[in-house]
Amino acid sequence: MVKGNTLIEEHIAGVPGDVFLRDYLPDPKLNKVRIAKEFTKFTERSFIRLLGDMRSVNYVVDITPDFEEVQYRVRPIDFDQQSYEGNGNIYLAFRFNSNRPVTRLAFHVLNRKSIDQYVNEEHAQMARRAKVESTRLRALLGIMRREEIAPMEHVQRLALELDRMHGTTDFRDCKSMGELTAEHISLMLGV
Repeated sequence: MVKGNTLIEEHIAGVPGDVFLRDYLPDPKLNKVRIAKEFTKFTERSFIRLLGDMRSVNYVVDITPDFEEVQYRVRPIDFDQQSYEGNGNIYLAFRFNSNRPVTRLAFHVLNRKSIDQYVNEEHAQMARRAKVESTRLRALLGIMRREEIAPMEHVQRLALELDRMHGTTDFRDCKSMGELTAEHISLMLGV
C-alpha cells in the first residue's frame, strides 16, 4: 500500500538472512547439511535467473518444522538487482561477505559431488517449472527483451563475463539484458 510518500509492505514470512546467520547458524542442534544444501540451491536459483545482490539482508529463511526434521527454504525478498548489474559476481550469493558463514559451512559439510548433485537437482526442478509455465515465461522474457532494464554497458560487460564463466560465446551478440537473461536460462536449463 502507498499513502503519500510512504510505502507499506506486506510482511514476508521467514527469518531475515542476516538474523538467521547470526542467531540460528551457531546452534549445535541445527542440521548443517540441510542448511548447506538449501543455500547451495538458492545460490543456483539466483544465478540461473540473474537475480543479483543476494546479501544476507536481501533474503529470508523460511523454517518449517517437519515430523522428524526441520525444513529450510531460502527465499529472496529484494528484486531491484534482477537482471541489471554488469558484474557477474553480483549474481552469485556465495560471493557476498555477509554470506561467508553459510558458504564456509557448505564447503565444510558438503563435498564437490554433493554440491554438483544439488545444483543438478535445482536445474531439473527449474526446467520442469519452466516447461509447465512456458507461455508465461516466454511472455515475460519477451517483455524483458524489448525493455531497457539495464544500461548497455552493463549488458556488454555481463555478456563477456557470462561467456567467460560458461566457456562459450553465446552471449556476445545479446543486445539487451532481457536477451542475456533468456539466453542464460536457456543455456542453464536447456529450455
